[in-house]
Amino acid sequence: MADNRTPRDQVTRDKNARYVYVPPSTLPTPTPEPGYKFRYIATHIMGASDPANVSKKMREGWVPVKAADHPELMYHANASGNVEIGGLMLCKAPTEFVESRNEYYQTQSERQMESVDNNLMKQNDPRMPLFNERKSSTSFGKGNK
Repeated sequence: MADNRTPRDQVTRDKNARYVYVPPSTLPTPTPEPGYKFRYIATHIMGASDPANVSKKMREGWVPVKAADHPELMYHANASGNVEIGGLMLCKAPTEFVESRNEYYQTQSERQMESVDNNLMKQNDPRMPLFNERKSSTSFGKGNK
């Protein structure tokens, strides 16, 4: 009776048979444009308009994305034709600008950390040295028996 069964290692399951659920994203991703990065900018905070934030981002170089340029986002167009969802407006900027901005803030952060280190080590005494180690590690459940 067991002789006419197909061995389990020869049976294949169709991978398309199962549907894998993925929760929907709150903010849709626009179709990528070469040379541009996208970002959502807050236009309203807790129901109140925030024109200062929008103005600052526009001065930085972010430009609102028109819904007409991205037909997949037409459903989210506001009265002015921009893509806006829940108080967040989709904007774009050239990739070079975004990379330059990130480099600027990375340099600022490194300078601040260097200043903190120098201030800390200024109080160092050879009789009782301060340790300034910035190392972290992550372990995922191994060795916890």
